[in-house]
Amino acid sequence: MFTNIFFAIVLPLALYLIFGAMTPYADYDLLSGRGNISAQLMVSMATYGAITATVSLSGAAAVELQQGWGRQIGLTPFTQAGYVLTKLLVAISIAVLPIVAVFITGAVTAARVSEAWLWPVLGLTSLIGAVVFGLYGLMFGLLFRSESAVGAAAGLVVILMFAGNAFTPLSGFLFDMAPFTPVWGVMQLAMWPLTDGVSFTADNAQVQYQLWQPILNVVVWSAIFGALALWGARRHTGRA
Repeated sequence: MFTNIFFAIVLPLALYLIFGAMTPYADYDLLSGRGNISAQLMVSMATYGAITATVSLSGAAAVELQQGWGRQIGLTPFTQAGYVLTKLLVAISIAVLPIVAVFITGAVTAARVSEAWLWPVLGLTSLIGAVVFGLYGLMFGLLFRSESAVGAAAGLVVILMFAGNAFTPLSGFLFDMAPFTPVWGVMQLAMWPLTDGVSFTADNAQVQYQLWQPILNVVVWSAIFGALALWGARRHTGRA
């Protein structure tokens, strides 16, 4: 657990410093006028850290439940659903750590926002990804019931970040497909207070999204992850 939390904090922090604080374009203003590029990358990396932490911890909780904790819980008044929900809430709480670490680093380096209220708001919007990908971690843990599967799920997040236009600007077909990926919605909502839905392709073409688009993305993917997690739990119960 400690190792997962360590990398969920250190890796996003390092990525922010390299791409968000030490580049010549870091201090360029966003079109919205609410901050600079460094602030946008700060939010992106903080959200990535929150996602990584939550996937690892929620997935591990699901595996624990399948490997014997379920029977132990059956001897107590605590239900399996209550156990999973508690672990999910703990994972989301721990996801605050990478957000705080990256935000503090951003505040003392190159990140700049126009209004003080944007800092707490951006922190809260960055947590959206933790909720959605908490369900993603549970889904993998309940469906595949192994720590290696949870590790693979955490590794897959990196690919989803690229596919969701979160790590580097995409163009063409890949850019058009990004709104259908699970990372895209949470990243758009996390950065919305800064960007107002404006994105750029790798060719520097400007694209304006409407707020309903990332909201719909988050709702749909949350429903998919939640439904698959529930199916995995019921399949296990049925076999037991």
